[in-house]
Amino acid sequence: MSTPPPSPAGGLKARLQEDLTTALRARDELVLSTLRMVLTAVRTAEVAGTTARELSDDEVLGVLRAEAKKRRESATAFADAGRPERAEREAAEEGVLATYLPAQMDDDALRALVAEEVARAAGAGRTGMGAMGQVMGAVRPRVGQQAEGGRVAAEVRRQLQG
Repeated sequence: MSTPPPSPAGGLKARLQEDLTTALRARDELVLSTLRMVLTAVRTAEVAGTTARELSDDEVLGVLRAEAKKRRESATAFADAGRPERAEREAAEEGVLATYLPAQMDDDALRALVAEEVARAAGAGRTGMGAMGQVMGAVRPRVGQQAEGGRVAAEVRRQLQG
């Protein structure tokens, strides 16, 4: 079976495929199954819609983030259901996916950035939860890939209510 050419927009998908081959040779079952799962999700995203297309690196990152979030939520659900072995497996898969994701902004930096934008909105006369959209609109581009949307929204909500 031949390997498809690397993504024209970058090399993340190609890196995933290369790492899959390495895991296969090393017989690393955890990495192998995790990368197979994420590459299947990438291929599914590529054929979704009216025409098939190659995903950009940012879109592949989006798929990786979504899959990591699924693993995190599944680990919590399994732990709550008294199935620690499955929870550990899901957490381990999330750990594999995390190696492909950009480093996350720490809580202090996020808190400071949100406080800055909340103060800017307050200066424009927008306070309380009514400023949520304005603050989120200003914060999201500044954090970029360094913080998940839910984490940003929770911090904005906390500061606007407090």
